[in-house]
Amino acid sequence: MALHQSIIDLYDEYTHKPLGRRVFLERLTAMAGSTAAASAALAVLEPNYARAAVVPEADPRIQTERIKTRIGDTELVGYLAAPKGASKVGAVIVVHENRGLNAHIEDVTRRLAVDGFVALGVDFLAPFGGTPEDADAARAMFAKITGEQVVAQASAAVTFLEKRNGSNGKVGAVGFCWGGGMVSVIAAREPRLDAGVSFYGVAPPADAVKNIKASMMLHYAGLDTRVNATMAGYDAALKAANVPHTIYVYEGVNHAFNNDTSEERYNKDAATLAWSRTVEFFRQTLGG
Repeated sequence: MALHQSIIDLYDEYTHKPLGRRVFLERLTAMAGSTAAASAALAVLEPNYARAAVVPEADPRIQTERIKTRIGDTELVGYLAAPKGASKVGAVIVVHENRGLNAHIEDVTRRLAVDGFVALGVDFLAPFGGTPEDADAARAMFAKITGEQVVAQASAAVTFLEKRNGSNGKVGAVGFCWGGGMVSVIAAREPRLDAGVSFYGVAPPADAVKNIKASMMLHYAGLDTRVNATMAGYDAALKAANVPHTIYVYEGVNHAFNNDTSEERYNKDAATLAWSRTVEFFRQTLGG
């Protein structure tokens, strides 16, 4: 089902701005022309987590576990995946979208393990009770998160992964949407981070970029005007700070093009290419 770009843009506004579901549905119905058409559009826009098992949890190549531990003053909660028998490989923090640590992000964590990394999907909603089942309830919780809390949890994750059995001590981070923006914030605040990959994430404050020590890779969707408005300034700041970085723009695709649980916004070609670039980047910067 091909949707008009204005409907996709409306959904993006709903998922990233304080637009209530009732108002969103009213506007969607007006755009689609009927309640039935709006329901059909919603079915291909909203995530379907039944599709979130590219790598099954029982995949024999990997081992997984749920962790809950305290690192200093910070409680670290997450989903860990690693190649079976891993020895001296790089580690990656997975930073979720603004829906929390859900089935899709856990699957992304397993994909990284299959690709040869120790991966930890952190639940950044842990200070508020953890990621809820309801996606809208999760989204509402993000208004409470502070940058300090995110950095504290990410720093705890770095400490945890540096010492994890099988890790070579090098740690990177990859994030999507909200998480893409947070990867840049983490890189600016956590000097131990070796590499960061942002998928369609907004730029951090310009004055923070000079503090980035990690090598960076930034993926942008060509149709994502909201996030892309921050790209040029971020690129200039990274160049001024001599931060090694690569930017890729995938033309003709929408925000969240890597999320294969959202039928309408997912773009297989762009996602496959961006993922292969990400894995190769981590192999070069982290080992594995």
